[in-house]
Amino acid sequence: MMQLLQDFVTRQAEQRADDVAVILMAVRLTYGQLELTSNQLARLLRDAGCQQGDRICLFLSKSPSAVVAMLGVLKADCIYVPIDLASPAARVEKIFRAAAPRLVLADATGCKLLDELFARDPVSAVPVGLVDDEPVTEADVETAFTRSDYAGYTPAPMPRRNSSDVPAHLLFTSGSTGTPKGVTITHANVIGFVRWATGHFRMDASDRVSGHPPLHFDLSTFDIYGTLSVGGQLHMVPSSFNLLPQRLAEFIRESELTQWFSVPATLTYMAKFGVVQPGDFPTLRRLLWCGEVLPTPTLIQLMRRLPHVQFTNLYGPTEATIASSYYTVPRCPQSDTGPIPIGTPCGGEELLVLDERLRPSPVDEIGDLYIGGVGLSPGYWRDEEKTRAAFVADARSPDGSGRLYRTGDLGKVGPNGLYYFVGRADSQIKSRGYRIELGEIEAALNAVPGVQECAVVGIQTGGFETTAICCAYTVHTDELDPAWLRRQLKTALPDYMLPSRWKAFDRLPKNVNGKIDRRALKEFFEGDARARSDIVASETSGQTDATGSGR
Repeated sequence: MMQLLQDFVTRQAEQRADDVAVILMAVRLTYGQLELTSNQLARLLRDAGCQQGDRICLFLSKSPSAVVAMLGVLKADCIYVPIDLASPAARVEKIFRAAAPRLVLADATGCKLLDELFARDPVSAVPVGLVDDEPVTEADVETAFTRSDYAGYTPAPMPRRNSSDVPAHLLFTSGSTGTPKGVTITHANVIGFVRWATGHFRMDASDRVSGHPPLHFDLSTFDIYGTLSVGGQLHMVPSSFNLLPQRLAEFIRESELTQWFSVPATLTYMAKFGVVQPGDFPTLRRLLWCGEVLPTPTLIQLMRRLPHVQFTNLYGPTEATIASSYYTVPRCPQSDTGPIPIGTPCGGEELLVLDERLRPSPVDEIGDLYIGGVGLSPGYWRDEEKTRAAFVADARSPDGSGRLYRTGDLGKVGPNGLYYFVGRADSQIKSRGYRIELGEIEAALNAVPGVQECAVVGIQTGGFETTAICCAYTVHTDELDPAWLRRQLKTALPDYMLPSRWKAFDRLPKNVNGKIDRRALKEFFEGDARARSDIVASETSGQTDATGSGR
């Protein structure tokens, strides 16, 4: 019986060594190559002094070599820590200090960031190994070994010491204090979800799966290990395609993908630019999304154009490993504003909607969403205080060992027994005495023809309204100004829910995981003095007569 993540590849290499496992453009590796090369790397890492439980930071772009690196680290009984290469060195320094790695694996792009990092703090420098043989010409990082050194080690498997309950990797997420939090994910956490998901979605060796998210984002964990567990092909999407919807659509066609998995913003981008044609992507079987709410109008357009595809909404934070619930949409929604459920718990998972006293909330009553089950992380890396605050005792546990994760999300259970995401606990504001869910305003805006993307945030004003409702948006044409948008919203929302401040953008800011960066938007509305004169305030007149433009 498999216990560790690397066993997925070992088993497939025994059955289909010559089958392609991972592809990025012209580069491809077979299962046999993955197995043997990762064995060699594992031996090299041990020879370099890496011991059981050591952290190894991956300063790697998305590539087949990066998958080899992940497997090699696991086979050396170590823990890998994928680093976002787009992050500033100041942020990476905090992650580096927290992880305290024994060694770094990098490519040429990663070496540039390492150069900045070590320049900030020379004492933090650790041995660096290159996963390729390309010379590093734009950085001063000294390397301990390169890809060609793998060949000096036997490809025979090494004895392992780890068990399934030890960490496989650390994923650092944004912290409310500005310091990233390291979420500890065990082998068992990932294996539990992968086994359920591959069985539920009937994945097999014929699957050709997208690899769209970056390696530091937990959605990529399912792409990689879900594919390797069934012997399919992982088609990594070049990062340069992310802002080119036409190229993304072409990639799905040319790669003959059977499964696509991404954050909703990517799907919205493709839908809004009309790159998905009726009957498109004939080989695609499943389209999955996770990470935030997919606007219902986007879902309707895609379902109408891709009637042969199964559409599934997955929900879950990093702390609960990839996803904790799912909802496969049975038919195309009839209403642009109808909410899409987050559905029912995945196998081995549990969702709860609880009140302030941790009692179950009645049907249709909004409460706090909690998660329990096999995907629950042991906690935050070397941060007991944050772990105790977020992972609470489950009062139902007879021996007191049960835990629940407080997601910070609001939800409810409908009369149909399905769970619904209502919004973030911190996205519920009070304005003019009314409690308002910002997600409800976004849903109404997304249903307005011509709106491409939108995000609504609240900022404190100290005035009558207490909290000002601010809308950032992108549209197809400049003719859709705030005055027109406001009139459209008045047909769906009461006056107290209408945004009083508006800002048009060419493109909404995204965070490193491709989600709309609401924190950045809130900071913009609060503090950008130069743009504030372009933001329309309509509170006093009830009308909006100008717009700020990000163009």
